This record gives sequence, C-alpha cells and structure tokens, in this order.
Amino acid sequence: MNHALTAAAAGFGSGLSLIVAIGAQNAFVLRQGVRRDAVLAVVGICALSDALLIALGVGGVGAVVVAWPGAVRAVGLVGGAFLLCYGALAARRVLRPGTGLRTEGEAAGSRRRAVLTCLALTWLNPHVYLDTVFLLGSLAADRGPLRWTFGLGAALASLCWFAALGFGARLLGRFLARPTAWRVLDGLVALTMLGLGVMLVTGA
Repeated sequence: MNHALTAAAAGFGSGLSLIVAIGAQNAFVLRQGVRRDAVLAVVGICALSDALLIALGVGGVGAVVVAWPGAVRAVGLVGGAFLLCYGALAARRVLRPGTGLRTEGEAAGSRRRAVLTCLALTWLNPHVYLDTVFLLGSLAADRGPLRWTFGLGAALASLCWFAALGFGARLLGRFLARPTAWRVLDGLVALTMLGLGVMLVTGA
C-alpha cells in the first residue's frame, strides 16, 4: 500500500511539474476561465486528453511513435501554424481592444469555437505528446508493476491543475473588468502563442 501511494504521489508531482509550465493550452484555459466561457467543457477536454495521452505513454506507445520522427515533425508544422494564427488574433485584440471583460456568458457558437480551439491546442501541440506520452511514459516505466498507479497520479494532477486554472480564474474577473488589464492578458497570450508557434514551425 505504501509503495502504491508513493508511486501515485510521484506521478502527481511529476505530472504537475510538467503541466504547470506556461504554454498555449494553459493560456487558453486561463482566458476562458476569466471570460467564464465553456469552462467546464474546456477543463474536461484538457484533463481527459491528458489522461488518454498519459495512458498511451504508460502503455508503451511513446517508444513506438519515436520510430516515426517525421510524424512528430508534421504535427509540429500544423500545430505551429495554428498557434501563429491564434497568436495573431490575440495581438489584434491588443491593438483593437473592446470595452473590458464580459462575464455574462457567450452564445452557443462561441462555445463551439472554444471547444474546437481547445481540441486543436491540445492535440496539435507536439509538446503535449513530449510531456505526457514520452516523458511521463518513461518515468512510469521505471515504476515497473506500479506504472499504472504512477500514471493515475499524473492524470489526477492534470485534472486538479486545469480545474484550478479554469474555475479559479474567476477570481480575476473584477481585476480584468478593466480594458487595460484585459489587453495585458491578451498581450501575454499573444506572446506565448506566437513564440511557441515560431519554435514549432522552425523546429527550434
């Protein structure tokens, strides 16, 4: 029992250390949380996607995928192009700001866009595969028969983080009700997206 708890705790800590890093996915979840737009759907997509990718890594798929580096490169190009487009839209919002934060919710069309954007940011980002499938898969392999317990801990870390980021972002609502603060957030999102996009496209 103690060994299982240790493996789960190690998985939780390892998963959290990789997921917390600032990236395109986290920036999007934060923005949706502040806007209170499709937060439950976005958090669910991120957490479930991570759980699936972690399971693939623990199951040994990561070692198989490495045999086809061309596929990883192709995903990087597509994902990089997507991030550049999204970053450009965020930069446009900085240059043409609105009146501030809207907290009353958005239309169904906006929710659909949020879901599709979240899916793209998750599944077209090679860094997600590197963190969940390759790195966590390798760490889990060292746990032997407890590798699935390690993976469960990592998946739980993902759920806790995205839930805290998405739903906890509401606490920033009053602060971001000011157009200036909202422009700062969009500026950070733009820099993150554009920087990652350039890295993915150039293979840096």
